[in-house]
Amino acid sequence: MSYLYLTDFLNLKEISSDLQQELQTCIQVKEVKKGEIIISKGDLKHKKFYVRNGLLRSYIIDSKGREHIYMFAPEGWVVSDLVSLTGNQPAIMFVDALEDSTLEVIDDERIWKLKDRFPELMTSESDRMLRRIAVLQQRVIMLLSASAQERYEAFLTKYPDLIQRIPQKMIASYLGVTPEALSKIRANMSKS
Repeated sequence: MSYLYLTDFLNLKEISSDLQQELQTCIQVKEVKKGEIIISKGDLKHKKFYVRNGLLRSYIIDSKGREHIYMFAPEGWVVSDLVSLTGNQPAIMFVDALEDSTLEVIDDERIWKLKDRFPELMTSESDRMLRRIAVLQQRVIMLLSASAQERYEAFLTKYPDLIQRIPQKMIASYLGVTPEALSKIRANMSKS
């Protein structure tokens, strides 16, 4: 079984046969169907999911039953509930498949145990986490300060291939606007 996908994600240029063998014990390949929930609110001790192909999303449902999409995870992305994963608490998010998907299920606890023996994993993880924090910082600033149209334009720039794969109501949820507001934004942009 090839773990080329995860090693690409970890940005490991060269991987020793020892590390490759160890990674095989930490990763399982899983096929999921469109609509399948892989993390539910309240779950404990779940894993990270690297998307080989397909599309996932993570979201919450508020007290009024409205969905709020936190992120989309297309090919090459990793998704999880980080509060639960790092804080040993119940998951606060849901993660489901928007398309039939092939995932690498990563046992993070086992990978952490490898970091003493393979320091390149720690360097890779640190770099990746810093990049993820920077992306999240940009998203928060965008939500706080940008207009709805600016947020939509940023979405189009960041996810150019996803616009045809995601329903408009989910894009609206991700942007923090109603589907009707997004329709108006799209209409105004097409006039320009």
